[in-house]
Amino acid sequence: MSNNNIQSVTIGMGCFWSPDALFGQLTGIIRTRVGFAGGTKANPTYRQLGDHSETVEMDFDSGIIRLETILNMFWSSHNPININDYKGRQYRSLVLFRDQEQHRVIQDVMRNSVEQGNGMPDTEVAPYTSFYPAKERHQKYYLKRYPDAIDKLKALFPSDEALTNATLAARLNGLAKGYTNMEKIINEIRTWRIYSEEQEEIIQLIQRIKW
Repeated sequence: MSNNNIQSVTIGMGCFWSPDALFGQLTGIIRTRVGFAGGTKANPTYRQLGDHSETVEMDFDSGIIRLETILNMFWSSHNPININDYKGRQYRSLVLFRDQEQHRVIQDVMRNSVEQGNGMPDTEVAPYTSFYPAKERHQKYYLKRYPDAIDKLKALFPSDEALTNATLAARLNGLAKGYTNMEKIINEIRTWRIYSEEQEEIIQLIQRIKW
């Protein structure tokens, strides 16, 4: 996997728990984290967001999954006008781009929405400035509902940060939410650029998890 293919994008579409699982289950997504972005308040927290929104920051391999694919899933998975029947900046439809090429892609996808008769998405599009990770209890929220999964994964990821940043944890968080299945995850693991013995060790470990 070439580092030249690695990009990051930050999106907001309501409470960040479900989008974390939705995008984390996709092949090509390397890492997801939930947190706060899009505002100006320094060091926001879950209880004191200021003008920030709940967001998901993701790193992805553009050689495997295109930004267009991510954006199409983003807009097909929420209603930008009315998110969770809540009005306010905490739950905003938001896309933060890293460079002008990402901005162009975002504009193209939005323009295609108009051409297809879906109207212009009521989504705030802005340059990325900063991202403040939420506390660990919010990271991989659905996966953490399964204590046996977390206990077994400690053999691979001894720290909370390592678990949060792990591709495997992103996939299993999607599984815990019901967005993917074990067979798909196992098939993908067998394509990872690691030794086959390591692949099988990971597969055997996750197969022993009590869901």
